[in-house]
Amino acid sequence: MHAPNRWTFTVVALLAAAAATAQTYPDRPVRLIAPWPPGGSVDTTARYINEQLGKELGQPVVIENRSGATGNIGSEAVARAKPDGYTLLINTITIATAPALFPGLPFDVLKDFAPISLVAEAPHLLIVTNKVPAKSVAELVALMRANPGKLSYSSAGSGSNFHMAGELFKEMSKTFALHVPYRGGGPALLDTISGQVEFSFPSLTAALPQATAGRVRALAVTSGTRSPAAPDVPAIAETLPGYNFTSWQLVLAPAGTPPEILARIHRAIVATMKAPQVQERYAREGTIQRSTSPAEAAAFLKDEVARWTKIVRERGIKAD
Repeated sequence: MHAPNRWTFTVVALLAAAAATAQTYPDRPVRLIAPWPPGGSVDTTARYINEQLGKELGQPVVIENRSGATGNIGSEAVARAKPDGYTLLINTITIATAPALFPGLPFDVLKDFAPISLVAEAPHLLIVTNKVPAKSVAELVALMRANPGKLSYSSAGSGSNFHMAGELFKEMSKTFALHVPYRGGGPALLDTISGQVEFSFPSLTAALPQATAGRVRALAVTSGTRSPAAPDVPAIAETLPGYNFTSWQLVLAPAGTPPEILARIHRAIVATMKAPQVQERYAREGTIQRSTSPAEAAAFLKDEVARWTKIVRERGIKAD
């Protein structure tokens, strides 16, 4: 029988250190990077959950808005971060469309992240500036057909929720409009309010207060049926049968994060989703709360990457 060598002792020491780290996690604040400016759906969801998530973890969860390049700058920062559970990412559909839209992406969506859980799903709102005479989806479609290419719509960036909702709308209505990408949902919404672009598809959460205040006109929700948060607003599907688009938000960690730490974060997310104040706020804003296992989250992301890669290629969607 051979005596243990120094490599054996090294492996045992490393395993012991990892176990100790997992047991004490977290012992300082956790960063939750939202790769979009304040005011968009990802930032809003992050602010729904960060306080309660911090309570569940026993340390503050600090939101850091690191926007640019359609969410890719913030995503890359997390992909390159130390996999210790202190840097997390909350992102949306753009992380799934990025591989198809940006061939030179400096990170691998399916290899450089450890998905932890979905946290939200929500419809968007088709809005028009008050300068546009259309008061229904049918009237907007008629206006677009009468003025091909003369109307424009804003998005949070190429491949964003806004963009994909708009592409689906153009495809199903057989119309054309100019896509104007911005660096986030907040700026895209502001320029729709000011009339710099004619229409947009912002999140229901961000846009409904603006519509209620009369700053923009809400024509329809993007989900297949009406939203309980806006029951008087029709669904696009009532005019374009089959239209259905909802966005989602997903929390991820850098690949290589210890399983014990991922499990700790996951338990905190599940508990956060069950908190009455979080549930009430989600319901008030028309957001559907979600929580999944890490394995389910990983499978979901893989399916979404495959789904949107196919759509981007079939429809020839380009990063503007």
